[in-house]
Amino acid sequence: MMKASAEQRKLLIVILGPTAVGKTTYSIEVAKHYSTEIISCDSRQIFQELNIGVARPSRDELSAVPTHFIASRSIHESYSAGQFAMEAHQLLSRLFEQHDKVICCGGSMLYIDALLHGFDDMPTDEIVREQLNQRLKKEGLETLQEELKSLDSEYFAEVDLSNPHRVMRALEVCIVSGKKYSELRTGARTQLPFAVCKIGLKLDRNELRKRIDGRVDQMFESGLVEEVKSLQDFRHLQSLNTVGYKELFDYFDGRVSLDEARELIKIHTAQFAKRQMTWWKRDASIQWMRADGLNLEYVIERVEKI
Repeated sequence: MMKASAEQRKLLIVILGPTAVGKTTYSIEVAKHYSTEIISCDSRQIFQELNIGVARPSRDELSAVPTHFIASRSIHESYSAGQFAMEAHQLLSRLFEQHDKVICCGGSMLYIDALLHGFDDMPTDEIVREQLNQRLKKEGLETLQEELKSLDSEYFAEVDLSNPHRVMRALEVCIVSGKKYSELRTGARTQLPFAVCKIGLKLDRNELRKRIDGRVDQMFESGLVEEVKSLQDFRHLQSLNTVGYKELFDYFDGRVSLDEARELIKIHTAQFAKRQMTWWKRDASIQWMRADGLNLEYVIERVEKI
């Protein structure tokens, strides 16, 4: 039997799951056990200016284990899942020279998919994109959502429907290619030079909702309103079109009360968590574990079976 090369023995441990399930805590513990480092797969925690509203890990957590792609970009920079995948692979090449195992932690589905499977080269058309932008202004997002549902019901069930950029991007691809966005993104897979172990953390819906509600309440106590207020001048940026910020922008505009904004953040976060689970249900390679009562020994045992 041919002996595995050093490169083939390398293992990327991906710890994923819905928001507020407790991924950071377990990732740090696993990273400590293997004396390794963490790559964050969070499309919002990557921005320097976003802290409370994106539940960025605390200073103590970040100092416990070397963690990459946290507060490493500015909201004023254009950044994509494709860029992240390219930079993460470059970093992994260096980290695997020092470690046999590296941890990847996060809940951003596109970032994780881009890292593990590559990022499909989707067609673009500036004219179609501008037409969709004009339709968004005149007809509203709901009309575009309904068109996406008609053209690609599979992606409609997974996408963040409150994010106009993603809705319009999928529509642009459907219109230009004449095919479903969900079909085009399942093209050729990247051949990885390392093994992958995917650990999924989950909770019962009611328990997860309690955690989400508690987290949002803690964000308000920690100064979320003040953080969002300081970013009002940049609300037009795509990086701020996200849960926890756009609801408070509506509050500052007088469209909702502060209590209503708080409740909307809880509702929209729970809806996002549901979309995360819908996305990952199609991946049979994920080893799911209940986050409540989970101990490090059990996680390590599952990892060692890879």
